[in-house]
Amino acid sequence: MGELDGEAAFVTGGASGIGRAGAHALAGVGAQVMIADLNAVGAAEVAEEIRSAGGTAQSVGCDVTDEAAIQAGLEATVEAFGGLTLAFNNAGNALGQARIHETDAADWRASIEVNLTSIFLCMKHELAWMMDHGGGCIVNTSSGAARVPAPGRAPYSAAKRGVVALTAQAARDYGSLGIRVNTVLPGVIDTPALRSNHDDEALDRLRRFLPSGRLGDSNEIADAVVWLCSPGSRYVNGQALVVDGGGILA
Repeated sequence: MGELDGEAAFVTGGASGIGRAGAHALAGVGAQVMIADLNAVGAAEVAEEIRSAGGTAQSVGCDVTDEAAIQAGLEATVEAFGGLTLAFNNAGNALGQARIHETDAADWRASIEVNLTSIFLCMKHELAWMMDHGGGCIVNTSSGAARVPAPGRAPYSAAKRGVVALTAQAARDYGSLGIRVNTVLPGVIDTPALRSNHDDEALDRLRRFLPSGRLGDSNEIADAVVWLCSPGSRYVNGQALVVDGGGILA
């Protein structure tokens, strides 16, 4: 028996990287998983992977900057699985790289929309459902950049710091209603997105910087997400869990 048997999970950004690993991990311990992603084809492929492995999963195309699309995705989850008890709000994107005085206002707004406002919109509707149906558990994806700003990525670092604050606020406001809200702060994780933005030399520099001497694996973030959703973390609420191989030591 899986420790999350019978739970219904909504996972954003689930078509690749950390979201894909999180969807697989949640399904692997018994959760029924709705995989939401702007890449609807990729989300469907991940759902099929999970079903082929014996798990339960469906998919939905979803733009997390569109409130109506989020509502539709959550409604599809409830219709498919009979409820909503878990959410992994993971979708995000490190858009561009520039110093603050060189950052276009449109780029700032786009980064805030996809990395912070999307978390707000997801939680707005997840919390509304959970508070009326006995509670649940939400995990948001922030970033190590919330603690140590990523060079040249002011909008991303600011948004990810905002996710930490928003998580703490939700935990404070909804904890008495049986809802736990936490966030994971991944370090340098070996994902398709990372490799698309770094050449081999840059990746080697990152490896040398880390005490572990290696990049993180998406499955290592997924394991943390499963724990935060599990009964084993039942007294953990409002926390920002750094998973980075010791990259941030203070």
